[in-house]
Amino acid sequence: MPRINLLPWREEQRKERQKNFLISAAGAVLTGMVTIMLVFWTYDRFIKYQNMRNGILDTEIALLDEKIEKIKGLEREKERLIARMEIIEQLQTSRPEVVHLFDEMVHTLPNGVYLTSLKQVARRLEIKGVAESTTRVSAYMRNIDVSEWLENPGLQVIETVEVGSKKNAEFSLTAQQVSTSEDEDELDGAATL
Repeated sequence: MPRINLLPWREEQRKERQKNFLISAAGAVLTGMVTIMLVFWTYDRFIKYQNMRNGILDTEIALLDEKIEKIKGLEREKERLIARMEIIEQLQTSRPEVVHLFDEMVHTLPNGVYLTSLKQVARRLEIKGVAESTTRVSAYMRNIDVSEWLENPGLQVIETVEVGSKKNAEFSLTAQQVSTSEDEDELDGAATL
C-alpha cells in the first residue's frame, strides 16, 4: 500500500494560518493603537478648546469685576454727593431760621435781663444770663413760651448773687427752637406715630 504523506501540506496550511493570524493580530494592535491615539488626540483637542474658552471667560470675568468695582465706587461717590446735597439743602432751608432765632432772642428778652452765654445743640438752646430779679427770669420764660420761634422753656439753675449793693439772679435755662422746615415736621410726625 502506498503511503501518502499529507504532513507538508498541512504544515504549510498551518504556517499560512499562523502567518495570517500574526498579520491580523498586528493589524488589530495597529488599529487599536491608532484608535487610542485618535481618541487621546480628540480628547486633547476638546480639553485645549475648553481651556481656551475658560481663559476667555476668565478674562471677561476679570473685566466685569473691574467694571463692578468702578460701579460700586461711583455708587459710593453718588451717595456722598447726595448726602452733601442734602446737607446743603438743609443749610439753605435753615438759613432764615438763624435770623429768626436771633431776632426772637432780642424780642423775648425783657428789660433788666442780659445773656452771658447761648449754646445751640441741634434744636436745643442752652441759655445763661443775669437778671435784676427772679421775676424778670420768669417774665423771660413766659416770653419764650409765647414765642413762635421758641418753645418749651425749662429753668435749670437760678441763684442770687450779690454784686456790690445789688442782688442779681444768675440763671441757666433751656428752650427748643421751633422747626419750620417741612422735612423735619414730617420726621417729627413719623416719630410720634
